[in-house]
Amino acid sequence: MAARRPVAAVAAVVLILEAGGVVLLNWILSIVVDRQQMSLAGLRPGAMTSGALAAGALAALCLLGCAALLLRTALRDRPPGTLARIALIVCAVAHAVLGALAVGMLGWPAFAGLMAVLALLVATLVAYGEPRPAAPVSEADADGGGPAPAAPTSA
Repeated sequence: MAARRPVAAVAAVVLILEAGGVVLLNWILSIVVDRQQMSLAGLRPGAMTSGALAAGALAALCLLGCAALLLRTALRDRPPGTLARIALIVCAVAHAVLGALAVGMLGWPAFAGLMAVLALLVATLVAYGEPRPAAPVSEADADGGGPAPAAPTSA
């Protein structure tokens, strides 16, 4: 597939932008929680603020890690290893689940955005799938000759 390198590179850039968006969203959420002095089940507002920032940082680190794997895949034009593949599959599944939840809470544009990222991840994983093994070549085929003809038998 000729377009696999650009697809992996675009997916990496999109994940980098998404990581920035997640950090920004959680930072704004932490400011709102802190200024409103909100609490959940008796937690201190400071704990809620710290939790929002920590969750945003953790999610952004995961997205940046997957972006780095995609960028490495695009630059080397070789399939990701087993652990990298697992990380990208987890990222794709997370986008699918978040997309399903986003329809009800955020609407169809958010769903479409998450599905576009999912499509890029799946396209990269499929494009860099395991190569099909070549048909085994016997020594007789390699020499240019076919199998030796069977000798006629007399009855």
